[in-house]
Amino acid sequence: NETGSAIDNSFAQAVYDEVGNMSDQAVSYGSLTSYKLGSEGSLLSQCATVTLDTTISPRQITIDFGTSNCQCLDGRYRRGKILVSYLGGYRDSGSSHTITFDGYYVDDYQVQGTKTVTNKGTNSSGNIWFTISVNGTITSPGGNTMTWSSQRVREWTAGSGTIINWTDDVYEITGTAAGQSFAGVAFTAAITEPLVVALNCWWIKDGVLE
Repeated sequence: NETGSAIDNSFAQAVYDEVGNMSDQAVSYGSLTSYKLGSEGSLLSQCATVTLDTTISPRQITIDFGTSNCQCLDGRYRRGKILVSYLGGYRDSGSSHTITFDGYYVDDYQVQGTKTVTNKGTNSSGNIWFTISVNGTITSPGGNTMTWSSQRVREWTAGSGTIINWTDDVYEITGTAAGQSFAGVAFTAAITEPLVVALNCWWIKDGVLE
């Protein structure tokens, strides 16, 4: 019982981080042909169709997994759509993109809500940094719902110079989160040492989350 909220927080964090990473690559490169490509990763592209609409403002990218579960090569089943509405290029200071969902499920968990990422330019270390705001809900196959909100800062610490190759990108994440677990228990979470996330790795490489 004491670890349930931590497990649920970790699950929500992974789901929304994953959606963000897929959206980032789709916005930057127009496809998911190399998503999760690496020594610990695998291709996700067999299940995802990426469509770009530049006739509207803000522009929109649709990542469509279809209407029935498709087993992606990372072992997870997905269906539904991830919708990305964006203004400006991913690397442009002041640009932003907002992620929403249309019937999107991961392993039969329904993911809803909004995630907004804003490029804040270059910091004193010379790194591009972003603010990330999430307000979401996840519903389990059994009908239990958890809520999860998060305010974070993401600093692009490595890989920004290699525009074509995203697999060397590394980020440091700071910030807080709060929510209510599937069991109805309220919780908070705070990053006390930056989380180090490399996009060619499934796992957080370093950092402390309390």
